[in-house]
Amino acid sequence: MNILKLKQSRIIHLCFAITFFTSGVIVNLIQCFFYLTLRPFNRRLYRKLNWYFCFTIYSQLVFLGDWWSGSRIIFYVDREDFDKYFGKEHSYCVMNHTYEIDWLVGWMICDRLHMLGNCKAYAKKVVQYIPVLGWGWKCSEFVFLERSFDKDKRVIDTQVTELAEHPDPMWLLLFPEGTRFTPTKHKISLEFARQKNLPELKHHLLPRTKGFTASLPSMKGKVPAIYDNEICFNENDPYKPTIRNMLFGRPVTAHIYMRRIPLEDVPQTEREQEDFLREMFVRKDKLKDSFAKTGDFFATSGISRVEPFELERRINSVINIVVWVALICFPMVYYLIKLLFSGELLYFSIGASIIGAFYLLLNKTIGMSEIDKGSSYGTNTPKKVA
Repeated sequence: MNILKLKQSRIIHLCFAITFFTSGVIVNLIQCFFYLTLRPFNRRLYRKLNWYFCFTIYSQLVFLGDWWSGSRIIFYVDREDFDKYFGKEHSYCVMNHTYEIDWLVGWMICDRLHMLGNCKAYAKKVVQYIPVLGWGWKCSEFVFLERSFDKDKRVIDTQVTELAEHPDPMWLLLFPEGTRFTPTKHKISLEFARQKNLPELKHHLLPRTKGFTASLPSMKGKVPAIYDNEICFNENDPYKPTIRNMLFGRPVTAHIYMRRIPLEDVPQTEREQEDFLREMFVRKDKLKDSFAKTGDFFATSGISRVEPFELERRINSVINIVVWVALICFPMVYYLIKLLFSGELLYFSIGASIIGAFYLLLNKTIGMSEIDKGSSYGTNTPKKVA
């Protein structure tokens, strides 16, 4: 009970915020320096170094999931494929976008596979201007999109080509639904599917195919496989899968089905590739429907059963957070206390303002991940599948 109260302490949460945002900006500045000075001359060495810069930022959030909250990940993957390929090759990861923490679960998986520093994704262009994660992603060659396909296609061609030449195994994550699932967005998606005679999905939004098909030509001969990932959480679990619950030390259990599809098995024409992606989501819908009804991906989906397993959490994220707390949090808390108890109104105001700023950053960051505060993208009927 005392440990649970400690995990729910606002003071401890403040320490997390101080450590994460301060260390993140420091790392961002180092990333920016090497991005401008080393990357133009030796991109391979830059990427090797940047792996560690990304790891030290992402690992603090992985610690939140793995160790602070004690959350679990249960894998449903063909074990032979998993041992042979996962974490050992480039892959194009296609995942459902249903929960607030689906991206964090992806990081937790990559950490178990020793490739956390090479997680890449498609992201909204505006995100690159946000300190810590956005700046880090900009320096890590994420694919930033404006959601205007004519502009985005050129970006995708360039960025995906460069990422596919990465010296170490890299995962590029795509959420083809474009936005998180909500009842309102689902209703609009169904209406559009009926108008266009496309598959009607019960648990997903109709995937937007343009980003998927535009990426494939740049991957040929360089990215061996697509990973079809479906993540689910049991609705009867005591805690909902949110960042806020993880911050308060409340464990959740993620169930993830993963299937490796060799890139040569993907059709060649754009029309066939669009159908291929939609069929992938029809399959995902069967998995999700079975899980929602029975707590089992395979009971009613008609998809061949694979036995579940778990991977051990790595201690690296604990070591990483301990080092940053010692370097950043302890000194800053010491000086903040001195400001607050200096007896001078000016110093007190400065200390209180700094604390308030960190709380604001923490709440703003959590709010960005919350579904009810998410993007309005998908609430208007699309003119075309994109």
